[in-house]
Amino acid sequence: MRSWGYPAYVSVAEKRAKAAKKLKQLKKKNPHINPIVIDGTAIARTWWGKAWNKNLESYADYHNRIGRGRSYVRHGAVLDLQIRPGLVESLVQGSRSKPYVVTIRIKAIGKKNWKEIKTASQGKLDSLQELLAGKFPKGLGEIFTSQGKGLFPSPKEINFSCSCPDWASMCKHVAATLYGIGARLDQDPELFFKLRQVKMKDLVTGAVEGKTKELLKKARKKSSRVIDDSDLADVFGIDMEGPAVPKAKGKKSGRKGTAPKKPPKGTRTKASTEKSGKGAALKKRPETRTPKTLFETVVGAVKKSKKGVTVAMIREKTGLSETQIRNAVYRARRQGIIKNSGRGIYISV
Repeated sequence: MRSWGYPAYVSVAEKRAKAAKKLKQLKKKNPHINPIVIDGTAIARTWWGKAWNKNLESYADYHNRIGRGRSYVRHGAVLDLQIRPGLVESLVQGSRSKPYVVTIRIKAIGKKNWKEIKTASQGKLDSLQELLAGKFPKGLGEIFTSQGKGLFPSPKEINFSCSCPDWASMCKHVAATLYGIGARLDQDPELFFKLRQVKMKDLVTGAVEGKTKELLKKARKKSSRVIDDSDLADVFGIDMEGPAVPKAKGKKSGRKGTAPKKPPKGTRTKASTEKSGKGAALKKRPETRTPKTLFETVVGAVKKSKKGVTVAMIREKTGLSETQIRNAVYRARRQGIIKNSGRGIYISV
């Protein structure tokens, strides 16, 4: 029903129910559909998600229009959002029964800008994990978010379209999708670099090389301090292999040039006792289990849970530090062993 030319009021609860019903229908046809789910009122909580939204809101071109999509993304209207190199595609539930199709194209970071950002990052980033967690100097964050020169796109680098009949240059469905990108970066910040078509490893290569040289330099000096394998694994985000175990060799008996002494006649030696007699029982060697690596421990904790686990739950079960767990989770996700079932929740693939 419409009154005086305006559409009838629809409550948030009705909008949520409508979006949930449509999402259920879409999942039957496409199980890989990836909706934006917001817990609470905050659209983004991590540095990358917040920085993405703040960048969009900082431009006068978008400031008055992007707010139209906040309520849409909060009540679950973004039923699917896929991020590819330079491209974002989404399905947004609107007033009609069929979701609207939104397409957003974002230009790659300019070569000159990328070179300047890489130069500024040298020696200031210790690992990819710190980069993805947003843990870097404030000055570097300012360089990343600099308008027109940083990592984040300006309005002139963004082109979008929507299948809705709205005449506005930025409809609420496009605005909801833009906010949805910020929410998705909370779950996987790597997607930002994929979207902007650059390699995030380029930002830490110089820093890692410098730290490697420093460690090697210290290793050549005599010192009572020794770097433990687990500490080294945390620095580089890798698992260290255990030392090779040498094969056991038999002990040489007697002095050089002299034969080993024979036991007195009639004495039964241990070897003769074990070999004599039919059906003599062979002594079983005790089974030795290789201790689990940090990575295997974390992956094992995820696999044991059917409903999924959080970093806090893994820490409680294993006693590992949050940094160790996040490093292992990051590696396991890269290898396709585990995945996100929700924000901060991990399940086995």
